[in-house]
Amino acid sequence: MSLAQHGVLFLDEVVHMPRGVIEALRSPLEDRRVHIPRLRSKVDFPASFMLVAAVNPCPCGYWGEGDRCRCSPTQRLNYLGRLSGPLMDRIDLQLWIRSLDSGQIVRKGKAESSAVIAARVRVARDIQHQRFRDCEGISTNAEMTHKQLARFCPLDAEGERTMLQLMDRMGLSMRAYFRIIKVARTIADLEGCPDIRPAHLLEATGFRFLDRKDALET
Repeated sequence: MSLAQHGVLFLDEVVHMPRGVIEALRSPLEDRRVHIPRLRSKVDFPASFMLVAAVNPCPCGYWGEGDRCRCSPTQRLNYLGRLSGPLMDRIDLQLWIRSLDSGQIVRKGKAESSAVIAARVRVARDIQHQRFRDCEGISTNAEMTHKQLARFCPLDAEGERTMLQLMDRMGLSMRAYFRIIKVARTIADLEGCPDIRPAHLLEATGFRFLDRKDALET
């Protein structure tokens, strides 16, 4: 984790890692530090990284691919259940990546080029650098503390109502609540919008697939 400082830590097939290794991610994802206790002292290492974790949707790997999956709901629950709730709370974007059909692979799409996307991201990062220019040790929305969140990400009455409805419907934790607001702030930055709008909150919540109460049961 410390070697990934200011970079990306990619973990493939994360559910097959020892439980202790997976759970060791929790504190660094929150504190952006690695704390190693010793008998009479404690050693700290920096660990401000972006975690990218990949996993199959079920033991056979075919859930969501038509009728190819032979796993039961219980098997799927047990499989992805190896990722604890407290750990998933700390992962901002939980995406379901479906396989492309042959037509999508062969046909040339009209999606934005990487250069266009990178330019938009640079603008959003510049906005964040300006936002946190007076905050020591922070340059992105993901690094905000709760106090900074209240300062830089205020919600209007409509935004508060939207979040209340989302929390009640999805059973979100307080940690997920704060992380959704951070992601919504980034979505607004990408659009060049100075305020967080309900549409941004809805989009940010839509990226938390595993927070849905019925996500693994259907």
